[in-house]
Amino acid sequence: MAGVMSKAAALAIVFAVSGLAATARADGPAGDACAANLGADSKAIYAVTVAAKPTLATLRAVVEEETRSLAMGGKIGRGDARENAVAAGECVKARLQ
Repeated sequence: MAGVMSKAAALAIVFAVSGLAATARADGPAGDACAANLGADSKAIYAVTVAAKPTLATLRAVVEEETRSLAMGGKIGRGDARENAVAAGECVKARLQ
């Protein structure tokens, strides 16, 4: 009887974990649809941020780092970098949720 209970418990854990994995799935199309409406600088930030594979927990730091790198490299304008980073970050967040 104990073996049956441990198998049942193991199955319950497997189903619970697989359910969590399914709910944690990213929604790439939503993020890409959002990014399609961005300006050129925001799209550049979005692209490099997605390539860096951030998590929701690291998103802000990654967006800041990538934006700073693009701005210092002259690939995006510095004046609107913050606004563009916020817009791009929202799209990346949509992609991750």
